[in-house]
Amino acid sequence: MRAFDASFWRDRRVLVTGHTGFKGAWLVLWLTGLGARVSGFSLPPQTDPSLFALCVEGRAADRYGDVTDAALVARMLAECAPEIVIHMAAQALVRPSYADPLGTYATNVMGTASVLQAVRSTPSVRAVVVVTSDKVYENDGGGRAFKEGDRLGGHDPYSSSKACAELVAHSFRQSFFDGPCRVATARAGNVIGGGDWAPYRILHDLVHACEEGEPVALRYPQAVRPWQHVLDPLAGYLLLAQTMVANPAGAPATLNFAPAPDSFRSVSELVDAFTARWGGRPGWRLDAEDRLHEAELLTLDAARAHATLGWQPLLAFDEAVAWTADWYRAYWNGEDIAIVTRRQIEAFSERLAGAADGPAQRRGVT
Repeated sequence: MRAFDASFWRDRRVLVTGHTGFKGAWLVLWLTGLGARVSGFSLPPQTDPSLFALCVEGRAADRYGDVTDAALVARMLAECAPEIVIHMAAQALVRPSYADPLGTYATNVMGTASVLQAVRSTPSVRAVVVVTSDKVYENDGGGRAFKEGDRLGGHDPYSSSKACAELVAHSFRQSFFDGPCRVATARAGNVIGGGDWAPYRILHDLVHACEEGEPVALRYPQAVRPWQHVLDPLAGYLLLAQTMVANPAGAPATLNFAPAPDSFRSVSELVDAFTARWGGRPGWRLDAEDRLHEAELLTLDAARAHATLGWQPLLAFDEAVAWTADWYRAYWNGEDIAIVTRRQIEAFSERLAGAADGPAQRRGVT
């Protein structure tokens, strides 16, 4: 990681949409720790408990609303006058997208368009990072790791809506942003980490099973995903935004942020690793009911991020799982979870600083 500059973020005005969500809450906590002047815009937290309520609420200038309300979004950007926008507000779940496809498309497509349209009238903005998904690619099941130039697609409404958001960002970039403001999209793998209580996600089901002492029900135990700790792609988003401002010519318009190939693991392998960290419980069982379509294999190629930004994942699979399991055990044991979360960010930041000074090394894998 050759170029991450923590001082770049000190007093930097940053808007994070979707800041009450899992990834957004981690990002706000990290940015405020770096001294950034953070504004957040999102719906209120959608889960109870939530990482936002436990650790983040009040640390940023919190604003609440629907990203599809274009007039509200425009007023909010005018008030915040951010220099950098990291757009993460989304309907981010596959299974609910089957139940509400119109709402999914409205949030993920028109919400992205609302943000970009508002940016056009906000001269302070220098960089916009639109966060999409590893699921934007047309997955033919062939097994190769997807590269940024591969065909976009998406079988389910969530994946399709995120591919559409990529097209919206591309169109706005080509049509309106040929001046000082840059627009890029970021596609990350499946993230894990403490504080993800969203339903229909593996961590929600797994932690609940651990608490109950019952095996977790898996619909697709052999499905392979690019698992990575949430801090790794967030570091990529920050490095991309920093490069867009400091060296616009060196910032690609689209990047994958994915773990090393040895972190491409099946769902059952993730559960087994988490279970081992949790004292051998609870294991898993096959759930053969209500099996909506999901890709059997999904992997990403992050070579472009390595080559252009110097970005690389810093937490190997086993360590990412260990940090995640330890976070939930600390929460379960009644520890001050804000302190636990900040300590993980500080530990990651130390590793990030060390990687910037020389070849990245995976240290302290537990």
